[in-house]
Amino acid sequence: MKTYIISVVLIAMGFVSCADLDLNPLSEGSSEAWYSNETEIEMSVNDLFRNVFWPGLNDEWTDDYTRRESLTPITNATINGEWGVVNSVWSNTYKVIARSNTILANLHRVQGTVPEATVNGFAGNAHFIRAAKYGELVFLYGDVVYSTEILDLEEAFTLSRTDKMVIKAGVYEDFDRAAQLLPVSYGSSENKKATKSAAYAMKARFAMQMGDFEIARDAAKACMDLGVNTLHPDFETLFLTQTRNPSEVIFAIPRSRTLNVTYGVRDFLPRNPGGWGGAQAPSWDLFHGFLCTDGLPIDESPLYDPRNPFENRDPRCAATIVEFQSRHLNFTYQPHPDSVTVMNFNTGNRQPNNDTRSVAIFASFNGLMRKKGVDEDWLINYSAENDMIIMRYADVLLMYAEAKVELGEIDETVLDAINQVRSRAYKVPVVDVGSYPAVTTTDQSALRKIIKMERRMEFAFEGVRYSDIIRWGIAEKVLNRDIYGMLDPAELKTKIVNAGLWFFPMTPEIDEDGIADLSPMFEQGLVKRLAIRRFEAPRQYLWPIPSKEILINSNLQQNPGY
Repeated sequence: MKTYIISVVLIAMGFVSCADLDLNPLSEGSSEAWYSNETEIEMSVNDLFRNVFWPGLNDEWTDDYTRRESLTPITNATINGEWGVVNSVWSNTYKVIARSNTILANLHRVQGTVPEATVNGFAGNAHFIRAAKYGELVFLYGDVVYSTEILDLEEAFTLSRTDKMVIKAGVYEDFDRAAQLLPVSYGSSENKKATKSAAYAMKARFAMQMGDFEIARDAAKACMDLGVNTLHPDFETLFLTQTRNPSEVIFAIPRSRTLNVTYGVRDFLPRNPGGWGGAQAPSWDLFHGFLCTDGLPIDESPLYDPRNPFENRDPRCAATIVEFQSRHLNFTYQPHPDSVTVMNFNTGNRQPNNDTRSVAIFASFNGLMRKKGVDEDWLINYSAENDMIIMRYADVLLMYAEAKVELGEIDETVLDAINQVRSRAYKVPVVDVGSYPAVTTTDQSALRKIIKMERRMEFAFEGVRYSDIIRWGIAEKVLNRDIYGMLDPAELKTKIVNAGLWFFPMTPEIDEDGIADLSPMFEQGLVKRLAIRRFEAPRQYLWPIPSKEILINSNLQQNPGY
């Protein structure tokens, strides 16, 4: 009979939240009889990759997204130990760590009866998960409770937070062990799980978060030297549902309508095809971060025209944000207040344009809609089954370049890594330097700005931005700038459209971190302030420990400021 285990018992097996009821996963029987054969352990390893254990970092916590006039606890500086996300991330992360510890502690039960390579694969995945998840906890919370053993209940209640430097060493050790044990690939299997590439790449990401640039450089280089991952030839199609298991994707969590594993997307879709019109929309901050086709920021490039902001921009701009007057989901997308009708390509007729606020007041407040990854299959029940990409090869290349720049090791390999990513955006070979704005400078400060802007253009809406602004120490800058959008329809027509200032009334300045200053437009009354973002430093660079954990364990101390 299935054993039902209160999470206080599970905390003794790996520090799962004591306040939640946690049942054995459906893949497991009773703890006494389980882990006795290959099938049972295989099911337990597969369980480590369930969606609930991989929520990702939310772009709403950054300056890349706008949710009309609302904020999150992070962007409103109201984050505390009661916030559901703080609690669910802590709880679910310790659950999957507990299960990893349990698998590793029980592998001896199948030694000699299961092929060694299979056992190594099980162990490698468990080490990988434990490393990735402790790394996530350290990045978000700082010092946390740490153990690689199964403890009894009495021991569990005596635990306090371990210095993150100790945990960091354990994370690196686990990633190294995973890289030794894991296969290079799983052949044709769609269930990729973790591979050597994933272990090296995720180690590099954690090392970048910790500022350990030598370790990051070497881990990224080890991933590159495996030679198993390449950039997908087309940036735009990389993120579509039908692009399954491309070589660029190193680690992802699969989604499938067949298995009822999808996510809701109505917030991201225009109103004409039935979406909610940019309830979550790309921000103007992000839009201004895309370079021009000469490789210069918009405030330096003679190619930039604020009246036609999509023209002469890096191709990733229109691949990420829906271009005005383009066909999108079988409608013409145009937020211009005078465009009261648009073409419906499904019917071949024009219809009322619900994507302009002069017709539908809840259309996108800033005129922007997400394009990246969006396809017609998102209209099926307004849900999507795109795999959740956690790590891809472009990130490895840019981490390698950034680590080398920070170490002062600027050479041709740095420029080549950046240019591989950039040339792919233009769909040309990296050596064809006349067809894209190849990076040639070796100046450290210039390369720092280039890498920051390159990462923003490349990884928008992939849950990478939050990690970047925290590890770069610029969250207090970017998240203390207000969110702006269009004026209300009547004022928009008189002040912007009739004055010939559509779409942007001016070109903002871009600073050394690639951040646009949009406040002059507001100060002149040409745009509307949608929300006042707040980020309190240094407090918010770490999340609070869940309040309920501190209440039940007096040995746990809260992070400063909470």
